[in-house]
Amino acid sequence: MLTKRFASLIVILTGVATLAACGFQMRGTGPNSGRLPFNTIHVVASQNSNFANTLKRYIAASGTEVTDDPKAADAIMEVLREKQEKFILSRNSQGRVREYTLQYTLQFRVKDNRNAELLPPDSISLRRTISFNESAVLAKESEEAMLYRDMENDMVQQVVRRMAAIKPQVAAVAPASISSAK
Repeated sequence: MLTKRFASLIVILTGVATLAACGFQMRGTGPNSGRLPFNTIHVVASQNSNFANTLKRYIAASGTEVTDDPKAADAIMEVLREKQEKFILSRNSQGRVREYTLQYTLQFRVKDNRNAELLPPDSISLRRTISFNESAVLAKESEEAMLYRDMENDMVQQVVRRMAAIKPQVAAVAPASISSAK
C-alpha cells in the first residue's frame, strides 16, 4: 500500500517537473501577463459604452496609462462597432419562447500615433444561451443583464490579450554616415 502511494507521488511530481521544464504556464500568470507593448493608450468609443469604461480600468490596472489626448498616446484603440443582440433560439408547442441566444459583437482596431495599423480591424463575437420562463420575467431580465456583463468582461480580456500580442514596430534606423578625417 505504501509503495503504491509512493509510486503515485513520484508520477505526479514527475509530471509537474516536466510541465515546469517545458516552460508551461497558465494564461495570465507570466511576468508580463496583461502588459501591453506600449506605455500610453487612447481609447476611442462611445461616451456611454460600459465596455470602453471597463477596458480603460483594466488597462490602467495592468500598468499602461490611459490618456484622453490621442496625440500623447503611443497607441489608439478604436471601437468600430459594438452590438448586443437577442435572438429566439427555441419555442414550446404553444409557440411561446423557451430559450434565447444573447450575442455580443465587438469590432475594433489599434493604430499607433502616426496612424499606422498595429492591429487591423478585428472582430470578436460571444454568445450565451438563456432559458426563458414567463412566470419569472424579472429574474430572467436580471440573468440576461448578468450574462451581458459576463460577456463584456470576457470581451475586455480577449481584447487586452490581442493587444498584448502586438509586436512593437521598430523604426527603421538610417545608417550613420562615416566620415574619415584627413
